Amino acid sequence: MSSPRATARVPWHTIFIAVLTLVLVAVFIRSIDIGRAWQAILAAHPGWIALATLVTLQTYLLRARRWQVILEPIGRARFRTSFRTTVIGYAANFLLPARIGEVLRPYLLARHEQLDPAAAFATIIVERFLDLGMVLLLFAFALWSVGEGVSPDIKTAGALAAAMSLVGFAVLFVLAGHPERLARWATRLTGRLPASVARSVSHAVQTFVQGLKVMRSPSHLALSLAWSLPLWVSIALGIFLTTRAFDLTMPFAGSFLVVGYLTVGVAAPTPGAVGGFHKMYQLALTQFFGADESVAGAAAIVLHLLSFVPVTLLGLLFMWQDGLSLGRLKGIRAEAGAAEAPKAS
Repeated sequence: MSSPRATARVPWHTIFIAVLTLVLVAVFIRSIDIGRAWQAILAAHPGWIALATLVTLQTYLLRARRWQVILEPIGRARFRTSFRTTVIGYAANFLLPARIGEVLRPYLLARHEQLDPAAAFATIIVERFLDLGMVLLLFAFALWSVGEGVSPDIKTAGALAAAMSLVGFAVLFVLAGHPERLARWATRLTGRLPASVARSVSHAVQTFVQGLKVMRSPSHLALSLAWSLPLWVSIALGIFLTTRAFDLTMPFAGSFLVVGYLTVGVAAPTPGAVGGFHKMYQLALTQFFGADESVAGAAAIVLHLLSFVPVTLLGLLFMWQDGLSLGRLKGIRAEAGAAEAPKAS
């Protein structure tokens, strides 16, 4: 009777993320002079950095409040719970792979507030659409207001992106009142797709439809959108203050350009957005504002630390108070995976 020795296999996506992280970090490091970047960090103004840290933490208060608004149609969520689970979720995104905090935070909130986990998860989908639309609008505004030297083609592309976001908001407003229409369209579409693709598309659409059911009225969706503006202005302000700490010249509206670039950078599935975040900030500052690559790289390092370290430390504190650990969060992620699928209607 043979007993083959079990061999542990590293999942392909883990290898991909590790390689991608190394490549992005290497590309960023090669673009800066380490000594010059270190001197820039030492010369940075601590007062601006301290203020940027407070502003960055403020964004999580705004995120929690907006989430409360989005959650209202499915049930009342206390601000304390909304804030704590938001912070834990973002800390998990930094410490654990695959952005699992986006699934953990609605599940934890639903468990604390006795809400439907699938409906709570659907609110995260609505959040992402609101965020994307607001980023596109602010990016287009910045291109036309401060993008000196930007080619007309790029400005036109920015205007088209803003127009698309406005159309997207209009469609959301219509579908918020009649989400069943999207379900019917999706049924017709998936009927013509291969079975495996159809299942994935159907699950994604059903989740989004659940989210639209959460936003039962266009007026409620508009209120959520209204909270998105101060949220993203606060994010831009943290970027502006950090940039100013390094004596880099950039008007406040220019921080909306950086936000657009960083949105692309954090989309890379690296731990804590390492590499992609740094490189995209550096690109925005050098391309639009003529910043020195090494100084911009130094500012990117500090901005990354301000964006992730304080919220991670606060999240670890909340986890400790709630008796949670990283291992326990991974177990909860497995539970949440089963709960996030919307119930068939």
